[in-house]
Amino acid sequence: MKIVVSSVNFIRAKALNHRQFQEFLSELNVEYEDVLYHTEVHWLSRGRVLKRFYDLLLQITTFLLSKNKEVPELNDAEWKWHLAFLTDVTELLNNFNMQLQGKGKLICDMQSHVKAFEVKLGLLIKQVKKENFCHLPTTQQLLVEKPLIAFPNNTYVDSLEKLQKEFQFRFKELHLHKQDIQLSRNPFSIDIKNVDTIYQMELAELQNCDSLKAAFKSSSLHNFYASLPSETYPHPRNHALKMASIFGSTYICEQTFSRMKHLKSPTRSRLMLHHLLLLAVINMEPNIDHLISQKQAHSSRCNTGKFVDLTLLHFKYYICSHFVSSLQNKICAACIGICS
Repeated sequence: MKIVVSSVNFIRAKALNHRQFQEFLSELNVEYEDVLYHTEVHWLSRGRVLKRFYDLLLQITTFLLSKNKEVPELNDAEWKWHLAFLTDVTELLNNFNMQLQGKGKLICDMQSHVKAFEVKLGLLIKQVKKENFCHLPTTQQLLVEKPLIAFPNNTYVDSLEKLQKEFQFRFKELHLHKQDIQLSRNPFSIDIKNVDTIYQMELAELQNCDSLKAAFKSSSLHNFYASLPSETYPHPRNHALKMASIFGSTYICEQTFSRMKHLKSPTRSRLMLHHLLLLAVINMEPNIDHLISQKQAHSSRCNTGKFVDLTLLHFKYYICSHFVSSLQNKICAACIGICS
């Protein structure tokens, strides 16, 4: 990766080199017009940078030679294997990371993606041992070109096995809490004998209720547990609430900081930032018309002689703040219930 970053920086750091490289690509009429920068903060960019670098490897090598910049690795057959294999594996990791992002992701959804990726790694190890690169397109492309050095099979199999062990270590808590996650994901399919005794009686009632089975199939997990009677099924509801409160990834935090950067501008410097952030990241929308209808209207005569209703102008921000404050109270009450 260091070779890739240094080569890209040499091209893009100086305006003259960057402009000449873009003109060089334009003359060759290639698919891409430029190379991409890599940022450590946005680690997803690594896969795109490697893929673009590999696709433009011949053009980059030619341009660097024209600038008397010697990078011997670019002509090394073994290093090309490393670049191609790293490009494919990084792309697989990027796709896995994208599956973990998005709103409304519960821990049970993320556990499914993690388990699927671990299975994929096991299959990939078997395929690489047989030099079957059907799921590694960049490596397959290099194999077709028949490089001077054979594919270093053992090296990459060891790397994939280390990656597999790292995944098992990183996500070992998901395996430890597999039973709890399965209970919240599908309370109808779990074996009652394997769960805690505190849930057994209510699960027996739940699993034999045909109307709730139909509701579970036709609605989302959030809506199903929200509609579940708290008097009849208090323990499954509380368990689902605990599972829903687990943050499976840092996506929500990262999104909140991005929204804060967008909202906190000179034109909005006097607004309450924490209220705006909550309204920006939650899915709930306040019913402004209903909330305003509960307030007394104030009218004022403008210069044209017409009465202007100032309710929306004066109370819109107050209503939003009132909605967010009530939402905060509900969240705090739910968290207190979980902790107790």
